Amino acid sequence: MSELENQIEHRRRKRAELAAAGIQPFPSSYPFDFEPTEIHGRFGGLSAEDLERALVQVSVPGRVRALRSHGKTAFMDLHDGRSKLQVMVRRAALGAPAGAVFESTDLGDYLGASGTLMRTRTGELTLLAADLTMLAKAMRPLPEKWHGLADVEQRYRRRYLDLIVNPESRRVFEVRAALVQGFRDALNDEGFLEVETPMMQSLAGGAVARPFVTRHNALDIDLYLRVAPELYLKRLLVGGMHRVYEINRSFRNEGISTQHNPEFTMLEFYWAFVGYRHLMDFTERTFADLAQKVLGRQQLPWQGRELDLTPPWRRLTVKEAIAEHAGVDRDRLERTEDLQAELGSRGCELPTVRNYGNLLMSLFEATVEEHLQQPTFITQLPVEVSPLAKQNPADPRFTDRFELYMGGMEIANGFSELNDPEVQAQRFRQQLAAREQGDDEAHRFDHDYVRALEHGMPPAGGEGIGIDRLTMLFTDSGSIRDVILFPLLRPEAVGESEPSAD
Repeated sequence: MSELENQIEHRRRKRAELAAAGIQPFPSSYPFDFEPTEIHGRFGGLSAEDLERALVQVSVPGRVRALRSHGKTAFMDLHDGRSKLQVMVRRAALGAPAGAVFESTDLGDYLGASGTLMRTRTGELTLLAADLTMLAKAMRPLPEKWHGLADVEQRYRRRYLDLIVNPESRRVFEVRAALVQGFRDALNDEGFLEVETPMMQSLAGGAVARPFVTRHNALDIDLYLRVAPELYLKRLLVGGMHRVYEINRSFRNEGISTQHNPEFTMLEFYWAFVGYRHLMDFTERTFADLAQKVLGRQQLPWQGRELDLTPPWRRLTVKEAIAEHAGVDRDRLERTEDLQAELGSRGCELPTVRNYGNLLMSLFEATVEEHLQQPTFITQLPVEVSPLAKQNPADPRFTDRFELYMGGMEIANGFSELNDPEVQAQRFRQQLAAREQGDDEAHRFDHDYVRALEHGMPPAGGEGIGIDRLTMLFTDSGSIRDVILFPLLRPEAVGESEPSAD
């Protein structure tokens, strides 16, 4: 029998002993006053003399993360996921039920402790226990060396253990929640309404991406998990809801990398009567405000460098960025044949459909993206890769669109929305032609969306912001899996080894 199996069997015996003594190892509730973090917040400033005079009596629940015995006195640490409270136990002072609970306690158990707050001789705020209650008997031990495990995939698979023993993981998701709340506050302050749109759609639209397909048995139809909520949100603009947003879960049937997870979270918002430049101003201002509120500064440590979010941010067209970072002469960015030759000379993979816009963006992705570390808006993206964006009046080959890059990653995408139904129908037909040429990510023709535009959609700007990647930047996390509580992983093989229980 392995050491882990021995420990599990030992804990099962203790559970049986509790039950035999009439003690419930898994009660349904526990009347408590404060958790450990709240205890420190309310009473952490009181001296030993203050506590002795006040006789503060409380009941506190928590997970046992440390257990130290000193003869007739023992100490344990109760954790609530953020901080700990030390509990002093004098065996002789416990009644029979509480004594049995103490003798059955293992690391990882959830206990409730009732007693009086005090300070030890070392000054640590401590609960002198008069009673103990078993709240949940842990049948498996905690992996005490979890934080140092080389196999980080196990941290993703068993996120519950990662959160227990690695405080920094919890901090990542607290920052993530603060970012989401910050965006809600910023948009609500501008008069936006938060809405919900379908996650299962009869036609996957709103982004150039390959969808997941599912089946609705009752209707006997195929449905798609949404790749973006864009077309539904813009239908709301048509309906007179002029400022709407959705914090949405979207799904794209693509590869997995440090920057990509098939299931991800975006913020999308649509703002009637404004254009893409207004969105850029709003974005850089909001990001800088969020950094100040969430982190207390506008400078982010990121993979050994520092990103400065202080506005204003750089703004470059796609062609300007290629000329600057790839050293390509501007004249060679005007013709399809020159772009194809440039990609070939650099050994870059050519796109499936080799039109001007696809070739230009392939060159951009191959030569520029990794260099865009400081916040940079890349503007004037080609029409071929922007089927839903309004054309630029000065050069109809391009659109009034931007992509925001930070840390070498695309973080946001926005544009002045195309609201001419005839032009939109023409763009959809161009996308269908690209699909016929082998581009299986090209947009499908959405007839109902065109019909909605025919009723009149006001001029508007729309933007999508990647919450996962932004959280990576705000927490200096090198992989998107670090900022998603339960990232998609291959199914675990039967009999795969367990994390160490040492």
